[in-house]
Amino acid sequence: MQTEIIIAGFGGQGVLFAGQLLAYTAMEEGLDVTWYPSYGPEMRGGTANCTVIIADEEIGAPVVTRPTACIAMNLPSLDKYENLVKKDGILIIDSSMVDRPVKREDVRTVVLPASSLAEELGNKRMSNMILLGALIANLPVISMESFERSLKEHLPERHMHLLEANVKALEKGASYVAE
Repeated sequence: MQTEIIIAGFGGQGVLFAGQLLAYTAMEEGLDVTWYPSYGPEMRGGTANCTVIIADEEIGAPVVTRPTACIAMNLPSLDKYENLVKKDGILIIDSSMVDRPVKREDVRTVVLPASSLAEELGNKRMSNMILLGALIANLPVISMESFERSLKEHLPERHMHLLEANVKALEKGASYVAE
């Protein structure tokens, strides 16, 4: 089994942190992992994306050309990665930031207003966790329980006061999909 995931958005949306957490969780479950970040020179507002490969055997290269899944946190990311997702793959889209429908019919699409839901939870910066919750609920590679444990272990100390809010955001994304 090898699952390739692209997470893409603007700098400052938590794209790289989301990918790191996926990678840490998979490692803690005994899986092989690569995490490969890519971002522009801007601190916030520039492009940012990362690829995560999760496998039950050695990974040959960290290059992802046809991902199994993609989280598109904004319109430029959907425009760039929509056509790259494998047939029968999954697209997770923040409809608060994307104003067009998905063109492909051969992929599973989960569209949720992650940024709006994050604001309802009291912190618009939690949209990455909402989208990750939707991904984990729809891509049976790692469990939600393992991810929550990993979040507790890898959330930076300066953000520990946000742990409960992050867990609520994950659960919101997973349950929103189930509704």
